[in-house]
Amino acid sequence: MSWVSVHIHLVFSTKNRYPYLHSSELRKTVFQHIKQNASEKDIWIDCINGYSDHAHCLISLSKDQTISKVVQLIKGESSFWINKNNVTKDKFVWQDDYWAVGVSESHLQAVRGYIHNQEAHHASITFSKEIDDFMKKYGWQYIKEENA
Repeated sequence: MSWVSVHIHLVFSTKNRYPYLHSSELRKTVFQHIKQNASEKDIWIDCINGYSDHAHCLISLSKDQTISKVVQLIKGESSFWINKNNVTKDKFVWQDDYWAVGVSESHLQAVRGYIHNQEAHHASITFSKEIDDFMKKYGWQYIKEENA
């Protein structure tokens, strides 16, 4: 029997960071659906939250899941469901890109707290600033794709 424990902090934004998820009630509806649908697909979302233009998830991968496939299933189905059910006034679209980083067992509680505290967190910091801070913290750089 295999035992796997791989936790990922996943962040993805709305297309052009448009504030589709403008109210806490709307976010709650969308995030509850994402968590329920993920569970039906055997994707474990430990916690999910976000703000008007993005979502944070703490996920745990099983032995046969990849980050890209899990993200595709979460984002693809949720945007389809949002549009099918007219959850937002405008046509909803997630940004193609996402941000994902591994989380050690010793940091799970801190990440959960960070994700649960998104509303208060974004009262004082923009999503753009948050991403810039993550980029600096992990030494990442933006890679501009060349149009072929």
